[in-house]
Amino acid sequence: MQSYLQYRRIHQAVKHHYDGSSQEDGDREDCKGNLPAAEPSICVVQWDEYDAHLNPRQYSPWRKAAMTALVSLIGLSCTAASAIDSAGVPQYSEYWGVSPVVGSLTTALFMIGFGLGSFISGPFSETFGRNIVYMVTMAVFLIFIMAAGLAPNLPSHLIFRFLAGLFAATPLTCVGGTVADLWDPLQKTYGFIIYTIPAFNGPMIGQVIGSYLPTTLGWRWLEWIMLIFGGLMFTIMVFFQQETHQDLLLTWKAAAVRKYSGQPHWRGPIEVRQVSLAQRLKIALSRPFAWILTEPIIILTSLYLIAIYIILFLFLEGYRFIFEQTYHFSQGLNNITWIAMFIGSAMITIQVPFIWRITKNQQKNLGRIRPETRLWYAMLGGAPAIPISLFWMAWTSYPHISVWSPIIASAMFGFGITTVFVSAHLYVIDAYEQEAASAFAMVVMPRYLASGGITVAGGPIYTSLGVHYILTILGAISAVMAFIPYLFYFTTAKMLALTFNPEIIYFGGGDSRLAYPPTRDSSSR
Repeated sequence: MQSYLQYRRIHQAVKHHYDGSSQEDGDREDCKGNLPAAEPSICVVQWDEYDAHLNPRQYSPWRKAAMTALVSLIGLSCTAASAIDSAGVPQYSEYWGVSPVVGSLTTALFMIGFGLGSFISGPFSETFGRNIVYMVTMAVFLIFIMAAGLAPNLPSHLIFRFLAGLFAATPLTCVGGTVADLWDPLQKTYGFIIYTIPAFNGPMIGQVIGSYLPTTLGWRWLEWIMLIFGGLMFTIMVFFQQETHQDLLLTWKAAAVRKYSGQPHWRGPIEVRQVSLAQRLKIALSRPFAWILTEPIIILTSLYLIAIYIILFLFLEGYRFIFEQTYHFSQGLNNITWIAMFIGSAMITIQVPFIWRITKNQQKNLGRIRPETRLWYAMLGGAPAIPISLFWMAWTSYPHISVWSPIIASAMFGFGITTVFVSAHLYVIDAYEQEAASAFAMVVMPRYLASGGITVAGGPIYTSLGVHYILTILGAISAVMAFIPYLFYFTTAKMLALTFNPEIIYFGGGDSRLAYPPTRDSSSR
């Protein structure tokens, strides 16, 4: 609905502009952008003064915040569905007559589907625009969630959960492109946080939502509540979500200019590349695999987040052993304690004013914001908070110590994990700008594949070694990893800036830019 209205507004603005200009003025209008050498008569449209207000980058901060919040709630409806089934594993396992390890497959397969789906949704959004990918994948996701709730047997339920995860990945992969479309580099300092807090905490919120549903209404209501929530968000999205992809919007404008000016030489950025749809899809789908092999930023960020996600999901698996077995919480009350992680995650907002000041001063002094500046979120206590919280929980989770000790430790863990995620994702967004969705595909896919495996293995690991040993081991690993943001900030990022230059890799006649932060920062354009 909103995409159609945007299309109409662009056409009306162009029509009004040409109706108010003489033919002579129209003939003298200058070409915008670079002209293809083979076709010097073709002109590339850009935003002009008369239609600049239709450019998403020119929207007011409040409007951008509302659009980002909508995407974050869509992300919440998908990420909450990923973990909500784990709230009912005992009832689910009893119903199907399987072990809890087999029962955990309902979450693990969703995660694996999430990872594989990210490879498709991100690149597709850069070919067809953001909205169509959001809407189509969300609709299919809801269909498979409904099918999972109606599944007559275990294999069909697991298959439908996997397929639901496959189409639920869009909000996590496409959001990089959406944020890059909307916010300028300085505004991203707080703009991305609007998305982060709801969407990244979806698994915790899903556990809280599902706290008492399995014991009161039955495990199928875990699917029904996600279907209701997701259906509500899909309805809101259809009526209120706007297209933000610059290339698509400018293609709409080019069509309007050709229509109302009578000059056939105007083209959108996509149209001048002389690449067929099949070639564009080939480029979009091959780009993430090219980057995971050639882009140091993607390689290092992916490896770091894989390790962080393994720690995260092993930590989350420990909740059941700590609060149910050590402190004898009920199943429902155990899930309620996930609120602590959400509160800790929201504490990242305290960092925003300070980091805003750092980025603003850097933009003022250098004329641009270096992507590695985003690492300040993790460097300002976030990365060290992870090992501290793990050691804290490992060494204080005993019946004779107040239950508030592990609860507070889990809040600190939530703060640390969120700062690391924000740093890594903002770094990628700044480094790859319009291609951020493709970059996110290879940042998201490996970590969710790893988390799917850990979800199944976590229970047996805790049963074999115990809470205290597992959390101590995770604390030691994360203590070593806590140095990574600092090392990357002071050494690796600078080496990449000095060593590599942008280059073009061709896949079937199209281009996939290998880009590095110093040359891709949009504030210098």
